Amino acid sequence: MAKKKTIFFCSECGGESSGWSGRCPHCGTWNTMVEETIESRFSSPSGSRSGKAASPVPLDGIPLSTGERITCGMEEFDRVMGGGILRGSVNLVGGEPGIGKSTLMIQISARLADRGERVLYATGEESPGQVAGRANRTGSVRKGVEVLAATELETVLPGMKRTGCSVLVVDSIQTLFSVELSSAPGSVSQVRHCTSRLVRVCKEQGITAFIVGHVTKSGAMAGPKVLEHLVDSVIYFEDGGDRVYRLVRAVKNRFGSTNELGVFEMTSTGLRSVSEVSGYFLRREDAGRPGTVITVVMEGTRPFLVEVQALTSTTRYGYPQRSVNGLDQRRLPMLLAVLEKRCGMDLGNQDVYVNVAGGVNLADRGADMAVCLAVASSRLDKPVRRGVVVCAEVGLGGELRPVTRFDSRLKEVLGLGFETLAGAADDAGSVGGGTEGYGNLIDSMEGLLSGKKDEKGGDWL
Repeated sequence: MAKKKTIFFCSECGGESSGWSGRCPHCGTWNTMVEETIESRFSSPSGSRSGKAASPVPLDGIPLSTGERITCGMEEFDRVMGGGILRGSVNLVGGEPGIGKSTLMIQISARLADRGERVLYATGEESPGQVAGRANRTGSVRKGVEVLAATELETVLPGMKRTGCSVLVVDSIQTLFSVELSSAPGSVSQVRHCTSRLVRVCKEQGITAFIVGHVTKSGAMAGPKVLEHLVDSVIYFEDGGDRVYRLVRAVKNRFGSTNELGVFEMTSTGLRSVSEVSGYFLRREDAGRPGTVITVVMEGTRPFLVEVQALTSTTRYGYPQRSVNGLDQRRLPMLLAVLEKRCGMDLGNQDVYVNVAGGVNLADRGADMAVCLAVASSRLDKPVRRGVVVCAEVGLGGELRPVTRFDSRLKEVLGLGFETLAGAADDAGSVGGGTEGYGNLIDSMEGLLSGKKDEKGGDWL
């Protein structure tokens, strides 16, 4: 016997509420509460559908298992997954529509089939002919990959058992629905219910699953945000600032690092791993231009070089503009305050624009020094010395603080033909050759910019 009731879900975080409100009481987002009618079923007295109560197991009696990892052969994707795909894991692949998620999944399916895996590709958005066309274009046609065009969960589950697949791809979760619920496909309740059923079945049978989910810019459609706690890893597919390169990040990974970054190039024959990441983010012809500074940052275990660009101009408004792209919005005002207070640079009448070239978002505090030097270089119209890469965190007192894995950063810098890595004195002194160490920001500006004071020997311009 089932009872129908109305519940309001937040399309952003998936939180439930008995009544509608303009602002979600769970995450605080406005205008995201959606009304849905669901059916509640009476559960068995034991608390499980099968009627069998689970028995506790002593912690010291559980055998340890590191798990088997499957390498798909795409170097960048294996890196993001922590060295390979863990067998039996459930992974959520999110991104905007048209970003290339289906292309990535069909290529991974083919590579896993080459390693002896049986793959079931369940598609609810395309016909089998469309999937075959993409597979032909990307060279991903394999005998071990079977395509199932279905939108009902009750069709996909028997298909998994019938094919005996070891890998399942669901493209996409927004098109999948269960007849047990009366809500429409793509609703919060359907998305969460179907994912929960798939996770339970895959965990019981040891099937590795990839669930594709769309994320719109407005966040109106129920997407990966309501599923992140159900799956083992969440992989986001991002546009790298143009329509050629794609960035893959792991924002959640129970079996690996969440800081790894994968770079792919979209070609006419599919996605191709980009191994020389610094070459993608870096343009040598920009070196020596005022306002452009090169820094080396860490994404997981990988160091790579990026350009930090800054532009200052006299403001035409009542208040100076502050704009930043690729960095924490709250970090820039703090760094500008350090330049004014500790270095005597007047920026009160200057609009300041900071950009990280290549479309990458930096969370590494080692980029602080590059931001300050780029702003000072643009303000003074003085370029940074050629062949120099900078990397250090800037404190509120204007001091330069060491960064992690300085030796790995130095190796990457020297390997790309640069002469010097400038940073905090502690790091530079411990590593040795090819480095310059500075104790504070003003000393580094005097040593790296071609001129600290104006022609009259006065203060900063």
